[in-house]
Amino acid sequence: METTPGTCPVRIALVVLLLLLGATCRLGGAMTREERQRLRNQVIEMFDHAYQNYMDHAYPADELMPLTCRGRVRGLEPSRGDVDDALGKFSLTLIDTLDTLVLLNKPVEFEEAVRKVLRDVRLDNDIVVSVFETNIRVLGGLLGGHSMAVMLKEQGTHMSWYRDELLAMAKDLGLRLLPAFNTSSGLPYPRVNLRHGVRSPEARTGTETDTCTACAGTIILEFAALSRFTGDPVFEEHARRALDFLWEKRQRNSNLVGTTINIHSGEWVRRDSGVGAGIDSYYEYLLKAYILLGDERFLERFNTHYASIMKYISQPPLLLDVHIHKPLLTARTWMDSLLAFFPGLQVLKGDIRPAIETHEMLYQVTKKHNFLPEAFTTDFRVHWAQHPLRPEFAESTYFLYKATGDPYYLEVGRTVLENLNRFARVPCGFAAMKDVRTGSHEDRMDSFFLAEMFKYLFLLFADPEDLPFDVEDYIFTTEAHLLPLSLSTANTTYTLAVSNHTLGESSLSDTDDSNFDWSCPNTQLLFPDPSFPQSIREPVRSAVDKSCPRPAPPSDGGSAGRPPLRARDFMANNPEHLELLKRMGVSLIHLKDGRVQLVQHATQAFSAVDAEDGLRFMQEMIELSSQQQKEQLPPRAVQIVSHPFFGRVVLTAGPAQFGTDLSKSHRGVQGYVALSEPYSGCSELSNAAVVAGHIALLQRGQCMFAEKARNIQKAGAIGGIVIDDNEGSSSDTAPLFQMAGDGRSTDDITIPLLFLFHKEGNIVLEALREYREVEVLLSDRARDRAAIFKGKALPSYILESSGESERTEEEDCSAEDRETVAPPHSTDTDQSSAGTVEEHQSTGHEGDQRQEAEGQGSEEADPVVAEDSSSQSIDSLLADWKEDLEAFQQMEKDEL
Repeated sequence: METTPGTCPVRIALVVLLLLLGATCRLGGAMTREERQRLRNQVIEMFDHAYQNYMDHAYPADELMPLTCRGRVRGLEPSRGDVDDALGKFSLTLIDTLDTLVLLNKPVEFEEAVRKVLRDVRLDNDIVVSVFETNIRVLGGLLGGHSMAVMLKEQGTHMSWYRDELLAMAKDLGLRLLPAFNTSSGLPYPRVNLRHGVRSPEARTGTETDTCTACAGTIILEFAALSRFTGDPVFEEHARRALDFLWEKRQRNSNLVGTTINIHSGEWVRRDSGVGAGIDSYYEYLLKAYILLGDERFLERFNTHYASIMKYISQPPLLLDVHIHKPLLTARTWMDSLLAFFPGLQVLKGDIRPAIETHEMLYQVTKKHNFLPEAFTTDFRVHWAQHPLRPEFAESTYFLYKATGDPYYLEVGRTVLENLNRFARVPCGFAAMKDVRTGSHEDRMDSFFLAEMFKYLFLLFADPEDLPFDVEDYIFTTEAHLLPLSLSTANTTYTLAVSNHTLGESSLSDTDDSNFDWSCPNTQLLFPDPSFPQSIREPVRSAVDKSCPRPAPPSDGGSAGRPPLRARDFMANNPEHLELLKRMGVSLIHLKDGRVQLVQHATQAFSAVDAEDGLRFMQEMIELSSQQQKEQLPPRAVQIVSHPFFGRVVLTAGPAQFGTDLSKSHRGVQGYVALSEPYSGCSELSNAAVVAGHIALLQRGQCMFAEKARNIQKAGAIGGIVIDDNEGSSSDTAPLFQMAGDGRSTDDITIPLLFLFHKEGNIVLEALREYREVEVLLSDRARDRAAIFKGKALPSYILESSGESERTEEEDCSAEDRETVAPPHSTDTDQSSAGTVEEHQSTGHEGDQRQEAEGQGSEEADPVVAEDSSSQSIDSLLADWKEDLEAFQQMEKDEL
């Protein structure tokens, strides 16, 4: 089925139509119908166990505490922080479960549950709740329940008494959420008081300034459905306004959005971007809003974002966060479990191959740890060990099965079922895993477990005749609530006015038009060969499963009798180690920016045992690199405070693992800079009298960082700045890293040492050349200029441009300040290798031990004096620094 933009019928957009492929995509060894029925019945039994225990031990409380067999009532239990914002004393779990009861063929229980909701639930509670959670769980639950009640009533079997009571409750709740949208941007406050709204003295909320992208962008389905069910356009209008604002605030070069945004100014507070926590359902709702509402603007926006996701974030089978302004640099070395929904969304998109790859990676991680950890590293180790019974992996499993008909996904579903019963089942329900490694439990069973997990597992194993209605007539919200597709034609007269304007002329100019060919689920790239899905999964499985036993060493020489090289012992300048790498098929590549990259080609190893040693070495190196990134210190700042800069120029610097910890120094270290002689700082300084009491400038190379620090400290320097010798390097394009020690104790180093890439370092050198006296502040973050110059005379024009004035800093220094934070070193996988790792002094060795650095001699040329007339001026060098000081301060709060 080939599609073109704007031609996708709403019904076609549902993934279940891909069932047409089922007859041609099935592999051998398909699960029998009897076995599927047994698993389907097991799903129902497990649901009954969870639901009945909630009703017996917890109702009318919001949640069940399955270990203590009682309800969780907010205010009576110890606070869990933001997690408790989902609880509003409105019987959350029962409302969230309403449409699940119908799908699992329990109409009698559904009718009884609806009566309980109408009789017992109050929505005017004086309690502060999350707008996002209340929308997707409670409002979505009421609307899903209303949809099911109307469907059963039309069938004539149940709910004959129903008169839209759940819809009336939904509208009441919608009106209680609306005050949160009373902002200049249209983005909602993250929390609202159900009785008092926001900002009133009684509300106890409304002072928040930030919200997550998903929190503001996951409103449209429920609010539009409420508008179209009731005929009141106000809800859909507010949800559209919030989505429009998010779209306008996307980073225009990368077409990505950040994780957290200021609801008043629209500034990105956290600029890391991924498809997991904080952003996930924003992307989901753009595509599903197009499916439900038929507005092509949502499809265009989704396709634009999706193209950038696949360009920057997708590193099959991984999905790694990046910075929106520097999308080629990864922002973290771990993934969170919420991204497990993304393969299912890719199925809706019609992009099946990457969906299979990522899902397989998630499945192998699940098998490794029994559950998907809340976060896991790029080498598939546990990062956060919790598992709160999240359903996203089961969701993607269901969608992939419906898209491919591959019985492999039935076996995946069986694994999920068995693990839930073996490890999470307790006498009073199912308990969240506190630690997947130890199997310990948490006294928690979130409402989404009943709302989503059992829906997707039941649908996975059920035959069409097992379903009480045609699921193709509905779309799933992010909480798996069912909204009828008939809403696309309901009450549309007012929405036409809302949707009248089009995207800006240049908004899609950089998008690959071919991406829009995949506007609906399609079959053109699916599997003509039934073994094709297996060929996609097998390499992913091999990459995750690293538990191969080591065979006995050969008796014919080779590596026999020699212990394998361990990553923790590796030294890049050790000839014996380099020879061992060669034997193992591992190539060592010195990059231009001083980093060391390792790539293994197993076919180039001397023997099969050597190749296996090489694979193990690469795995250890990836783990070691990942572990060091967890220990990364945040970036530091070099702030030029002398004339004519006066603190307006802030350069991002890399920290050292030794010396003064600037994060513990309130004022930092401030002083004038002086060039060390020799400039490399690799021997005793000949100009100690000049450097004493100053901050020494040194060039990277020829010796270890710690050695440089010791030499300038001996000369009396109060600090040091190492400047990269790789011309053109910049934190814009190169990952920032820590300077490591030299393998021995560095307790004797007591001064701070920071690292600047060449481009940033050149600003300091050019300033020194032009003004002779340059004073800088070394600190953990940029300091307010008024604090720097406290007690000193400050030029009036500087005071006028400070925060005390209406005039913005951009008028004075928009070309001088720029955010230059970059993430730490990353790991990746070479297509032709078992593993690749980029190493930054991970074994205590500076990247200065590059081959080209050897034999350089001891040239002592002063780089400032040596500059010729073609050297750039201060103004032109500073022209690249266009982002302001506040951006730097916000950026350093990001998770790297």
